[in-house]
Amino acid sequence: MVVKVLQRIAEGGSIVIMSIHQPSSRILGLIDRLIILSQGRTLYSGSPSNLPQFFSDFGHPIPNNENPSEFALDLIRELEGTSSGTQILFEFNKTWKASSMDDNGGDDTISNRRCTHPLKDAIAKSISRGKLVSGGNGANHSSSVPSFANPFYIELMVLSKRLLTNSRRMPAKFAVRLGTITVTGIVLATMFWQLDDSPAGVQERLGCISISIATIFFNCITEVPTFIQERYIFMRETAYNAYRRSSYVLARSLTHIPLLFNLSVTLSLITFWTVGLAGGVPGFLFFFVTILASFWAGSSFAAFISGLIPDVFLAFVSGIAIVSYFLFLCGFLVARDRLPKYWLWFHYISLVKYPYEAILQNEFLDPTKCFVLGVQLFDQSALATLPAPVKSELLESLGRVVGRNITRSTCLTTGKDILKQQGIVELSKWKCVWVTVAWGFFFRILFYLTLLFGSKNKRK
Repeated sequence: MVVKVLQRIAEGGSIVIMSIHQPSSRILGLIDRLIILSQGRTLYSGSPSNLPQFFSDFGHPIPNNENPSEFALDLIRELEGTSSGTQILFEFNKTWKASSMDDNGGDDTISNRRCTHPLKDAIAKSISRGKLVSGGNGANHSSSVPSFANPFYIELMVLSKRLLTNSRRMPAKFAVRLGTITVTGIVLATMFWQLDDSPAGVQERLGCISISIATIFFNCITEVPTFIQERYIFMRETAYNAYRRSSYVLARSLTHIPLLFNLSVTLSLITFWTVGLAGGVPGFLFFFVTILASFWAGSSFAAFISGLIPDVFLAFVSGIAIVSYFLFLCGFLVARDRLPKYWLWFHYISLVKYPYEAILQNEFLDPTKCFVLGVQLFDQSALATLPAPVKSELLESLGRVVGRNITRSTCLTTGKDILKQQGIVELSKWKCVWVTVAWGFFFRILFYLTLLFGSKNKRK
């Protein structure tokens, strides 16, 4: 079976050379050209079908129903035990080869003409099928020969199938990521259970949303070791032009989508309803889309890091550090308006910024909601313990100062006011989602460029 596979590879245009000891007659019938060596010298070179004629002319005919290869090896062992060794057979092979070429007009036997090709033609055929990479200087050769054996869509299907197969063989990787997201969702759900619309609830919402987004990107960084572990195989295969780098990048991106979808559904279902986020079913769908876009951007960023840094430890630490900086400067810890000017550039390239702002707008754009009533104005101050009548009198006095009637039920802070306080006034929520998706495509392109220019082991 192995030799038949090798035969099909050879018929496909590759040059296959193998060493074999005492082949059976069936295997011998599959071989196109046979070389018998003894102490580094060629004692026979030609088609296996010519062995009976060769040894008959040598004076040692092969008996009927005997394996030609076994007979040849036994005879060679006997000759090696003599004083002259295999010199007589070595000389006979040269003369027999020359006489055989003369008898066939400068060619080998008919079977040889059928089974073998000149080396130059064989190499040209291999290059045309993408089995070898042309390193010659001839412009006419490289211009007429395709660089890859298969079209793009075939490469995409084969690579996608292989990546999915590898994923199924290692279910623990997906299980760990899913378990991390599930545990994080449960922790968030129990910590921020059914948040209200009070000032404290607003702060807790901001914390819950920022932690959710940061968890997504930290979870995606766990993908970094995956490609680095496959890097050697990728470098070896692309060195022989087995497939295009673009095919690999696209196949890797497509096969990750089901995984990212499952993780997004899990986190959305666990956290949205239990935390009490706003928007109902439309709000949930937008929350899910934003979470999916975040996973897409985070996965693309992890792919870029793994392509850029070939060391697992350095890539992992670098990815964790950069995601931490994204969180620091996304606008949650310090609002955009209060950031130092020399950090604003990092604020705008933060991957956490855009999904964070999208979910905040989904949460606080409802014009019917009020997040700070007059009676709640003193909740986060030293006046929170004052009696209710005293608070009412203070509100009336404050209203007279500002020229506005302020009572216990007066709405002092709406969702739009909270967004302004957070510096979220530049992009709409859907634009934030599209920017997040665009970041994902941008890092996929960078990943492709790192593979294109970072793998300079192309065979010459």
